[in-house]
Amino acid sequence: MVTRDHCYYYHCCYPHLPPLIHSPRTFSSSSSRTRIRMVRAWYMDDSSDDQRLEHQLTPPKSVSLEELAKNTGVIYYKLDPKKYDEEGKLSRIKEERGYNYMDVIQVSPEKMHNYEERIKVFFEEHLHTDEEIRFITEGSGYFDVRDQEDHWIRIEVTPGDLIILPAGIYHRFTLDTKNYIKAMRLFTGEPVWTPHNRPADNMEARKNYILQQSKGFLVK
Repeated sequence: MVTRDHCYYYHCCYPHLPPLIHSPRTFSSSSSRTRIRMVRAWYMDDSSDDQRLEHQLTPPKSVSLEELAKNTGVIYYKLDPKKYDEEGKLSRIKEERGYNYMDVIQVSPEKMHNYEERIKVFFEEHLHTDEEIRFITEGSGYFDVRDQEDHWIRIEVTPGDLIILPAGIYHRFTLDTKNYIKAMRLFTGEPVWTPHNRPADNMEARKNYILQQSKGFLVK
């Protein structure tokens, strides 16, 4: 059963929000009395300008959580970035989805060895054979994913956002102009971070993803 504690695929997880999220929004956490920003997503332009910019279409074309899930299978949760241990949501997600590995990554010119090389790798379009799970605790950045028509959707992630990219989805990552993000990485079993750059259409993970996409992604 989907509850308020879970923001899986559909905006019904937050019934007090309108169907579409067109701009940055916040909600008040009853436990922490802090204001937490909800995720934003939009279709990208094809400009070759700095990848760290928003790259909105003109006029902008936003994507709701429901549309994002339906078109891509991406799963999204909102947690308290400061009190996630106390609120217990992260523990429940780990238990429900079988995540038993965790580490922390910081991406910035000052924090990451071979930063320039690594950020190029992150922004190369690729897929993984397992889910990619990131819980943002500090900073911000963008995950870009392909929709059913092969258009780019940009997902802005900020503190409190936990995003799960399904195995086999073509995607990439970049920082924004603040040049810093700190994220928890979760995994089931021994972590495998190997990116398989596009084209990788013959890989089993990609075939399975396309098959599921053709059937439609459902709320779990």
